[in-house]
Amino acid sequence: MSQPEYIEIRALGDTKLFEPIQVGPNTLNQRIAFAPTTRRRATSDHVPVDLELDYYTKRAQAPGTLIITEATFVSPQGSGSNYVPGIFTKEQVKGWKKINDSIHKEKSFSSIQLWYLGRAAEPAVLKKDGLPFLGPSAIYKTEESEKAAKESGNELRPFTIEEINRLVNEEYPNAARNALEAGFDYFELHAAHSYAISQFFNPASNKRTDKYGGSIENRARILLEIIDKLIPIVGANRLAVRLSPWATFQTSEPEGEEIHSYILKELQKRSDQGNELAYISIVEPRVSGSLDVEKDKQIGSNEFANKIWKGKFIKAGNYTYDAPDFKSLLEDVQDNRTLIGFSRFFTSNPDLVSRLKNGYPLLKYDRAVFYDQDNWGYNTYNNYDEQKTFDENRERNRYGLALA
Repeated sequence: MSQPEYIEIRALGDTKLFEPIQVGPNTLNQRIAFAPTTRRRATSDHVPVDLELDYYTKRAQAPGTLIITEATFVSPQGSGSNYVPGIFTKEQVKGWKKINDSIHKEKSFSSIQLWYLGRAAEPAVLKKDGLPFLGPSAIYKTEESEKAAKESGNELRPFTIEEINRLVNEEYPNAARNALEAGFDYFELHAAHSYAISQFFNPASNKRTDKYGGSIENRARILLEIIDKLIPIVGANRLAVRLSPWATFQTSEPEGEEIHSYILKELQKRSDQGNELAYISIVEPRVSGSLDVEKDKQIGSNEFANKIWKGKFIKAGNYTYDAPDFKSLLEDVQDNRTLIGFSRFFTSNPDLVSRLKNGYPLLKYDRAVFYDQDNWGYNTYNNYDEQKTFDENRERNRYGLALA
């Protein structure tokens, strides 16, 4: 059995990372957030289970930490992938309420990331549930997706205006109300990484000629309509958006600065009118989807966003690349309005906040076990001062036990 690998780091407890910060209605004790990571541990009916309860509770152990949950389906039509949680049934609400109660018991805060797959869905999964395969336009993300759609008899077609209206006026509002009932503190719209909302942003996936295509204003329309619909439901200061201007994950080209500048200006207008969002979560060019981008292949910069949006940011994207010194992280938190999101190292280090504060080494993660349907490499990581051992065969069977 191979020995675990660690990254040595410096202690950050005396830096601005560990100063409190106001985010919407709540004060966080430190400027560290658990960025959303899809881990596929829910039931086939998209209900979160006790595996997720244990997972989020342990990562909420440092009081005043912001826990952003894995991407969560807003509706059956927004789904299209197995073992991912949803927020559209009473059972799902009950599952999330149990998790939120536990996060709050640790004196930490929760944000749900609301997800709609669009053309990123698996057409056969939608077909099984009697649902069409939809995107802004009938443009497949890959040849593999096109082949899967044709083989399943569920070929990609554009959203109709009626379907977009239902998405904006029914599906997202119903999900937001359910998330309120489940006890979430914040509500983050996933408008990044070429899922449904950001598919509308990008000319590579949006060739529409109606009011949702063509101009920048039209391609950004769906996001702004959803935001305006949700502000009266959850409150602007509890609403958030995730953006990835430079990612090429699931698309042939990045969405870029121009449309994101427009979006941020529109959000800043709402802020100036008394409707400031809780935060903008923005992905750094060092990351595209779940992959790191080599320095010589990185494109663009998020500096434009700093000049437009005056509210809080959560910035994420391989902030451990320059450990042990964390020069980029420390530079970015100096503006007094930025939190840093960690995901992969928060998975393998449930006490990440304590490790960063005290300079304890970070255990390297094993990406190969991230998306399994069992407990191995999920709740089998220790705190720095723990010595628990786990039986791999038993942990690989716990998923079935959790659903019994």
